Amino acid sequence: MKHDAIAWKKKREYSPEEMAIADLILAEIMAGKAIQPALRAHPLPGGRGFLAKHALVAAYYQRVEKGELQADPDLLARIRMKPVRTLSGVATITVLTKPAPCPGECIFCPTEENMPQSYLSDEPGARRGVENNFDPYLQVSSRLKGLHEVGHPTDKIELLILGGSWTAYPKDYQEWFVRRCLEAMNEENPEDAAPRGGLLAVQLRNTKAQHRNVGMVIETRPDLVNREELIFYRKLGVTKLQIGVQSLDDHILALNKRGHTVQEMVNAIQLIRLAGFKLVAHWMPNLLGATVESDRQDYARLWLEGSVQPDELKIYPCQLLKQAELYKYWERGEYRPYGEEELTELLVEIKPTTPRYCRINRIIRDIPSNHVVEGNRNTSLRQNLAARMQAKGLKCQCIRCREVRSKDFDALSMDLHDLVYDTGQTIEHFISFDTANDELAGFLRLSLPKANNPLAIADLDGAAMVREVHVFGQSLEIGADGKGAAQHLGLGKQLIEQASQISLEAGFTHLAVIAAIGTREYYRNRGFTEGELYMVKGLAKN
Repeated sequence: MKHDAIAWKKKREYSPEEMAIADLILAEIMAGKAIQPALRAHPLPGGRGFLAKHALVAAYYQRVEKGELQADPDLLARIRMKPVRTLSGVATITVLTKPAPCPGECIFCPTEENMPQSYLSDEPGARRGVENNFDPYLQVSSRLKGLHEVGHPTDKIELLILGGSWTAYPKDYQEWFVRRCLEAMNEENPEDAAPRGGLLAVQLRNTKAQHRNVGMVIETRPDLVNREELIFYRKLGVTKLQIGVQSLDDHILALNKRGHTVQEMVNAIQLIRLAGFKLVAHWMPNLLGATVESDRQDYARLWLEGSVQPDELKIYPCQLLKQAELYKYWERGEYRPYGEEELTELLVEIKPTTPRYCRINRIIRDIPSNHVVEGNRNTSLRQNLAARMQAKGLKCQCIRCREVRSKDFDALSMDLHDLVYDTGQTIEHFISFDTANDELAGFLRLSLPKANNPLAIADLDGAAMVREVHVFGQSLEIGADGKGAAQHLGLGKQLIEQASQISLEAGFTHLAVIAAIGTREYYRNRGFTEGELYMVKGLAKN
């Protein structure tokens, strides 16, 4: 692991000769030449191949810093590596908590010594945690540096905290971990001396920091969720929860030693939604006791009124790993993994049934194939699935499949839509701006609770809840001119105005929003004021 980190660092060290070549290539690109032909026209001496794109980014930054080149966001966008990482509007930084036991006993969950429960040390998402000894400050700061070096904006950061069940960690560790992540974004207190003013002061400084936290995500078990925990999450700055749903069949949950019932899970999800959090559900086909047909039926149950109805979904087909108890069931002939073809056909059938208000974030967990004993080993399943669906004339309507991303579109031809659905506890409005080609430019999640403030939180008295505002397009630095990019067309403001009108007509006197730390200024500029846990504004008839 250390060898990989050293090798990566060496790749980011450039000789004067390499920088001179990078300057030549950059000049040709600025003159209109395509990137790949420009790179090919200037091979490295000695048969060492061609210059990497990150060297062009380094040359760009160097010339801007010297005053030899005017900052050019369009040029930087052309030469940045893996632009898809910020096409959803923000840059995501994933951090891993320290090794700790989990209260669950799930038979499918891998266990590795000196790792948080369910994570393997060579998983791509876990490597940075291992390399930095699970230090939150080092994980965030190293990722910020890495994103910058390959040309990505880092002013809007979604912090994704992984590592078993967050709620099972001691409260003081949770608060320390979040504080250190924010201090890394604030570029302060690298030695972890006594913080200036504690967590609240660190959060306040982040509202105007160079790297603002515009979303904070934790993962936990549904049986650990209650009102007190949700209030504590808000004090930390959490805006989104990842919950392991796995199955909506009590028999399947019991066979796999999940440790909770479907009703307990639904109860937790109702609380999560009423508190305004975005909900990411993990669903696992091919668990012990499941069949292709039962999984097909289980997927349909996700979307029933009063069920899970997640805002985002990660489909994690159960993978047979030697590090999990399930391996013993397989050895005894009591478990059979689906093959790649069998799994693909199941996903081809169910994915197009996903509602338009949900985003499917992942189709398979990124576990290295060498760990998989039997069954599907294809970690590029999503790409193969898309090709199979296209060949069959099938289309997925989920948010990820409709995001406008970097495509050009006519802002004047967009339509405003309002998709309404009932969750049992709330009436949800998924308000969206869609292009003429049915691509999603921006959306707002508005939640209208059926009962007045069932959580007994003062900020929510008489309030409808904005759970998310998201405008798509390549992430731009705060204040940058996107020349018509979706993020800079005022779509967010229009969505909030529409939500305010819907809430007022439904009889609500206030509109609350579950603002992230780094979005407080945005909402303050739109008439919201800070309450104890949420930002709120009054609704008055014109």
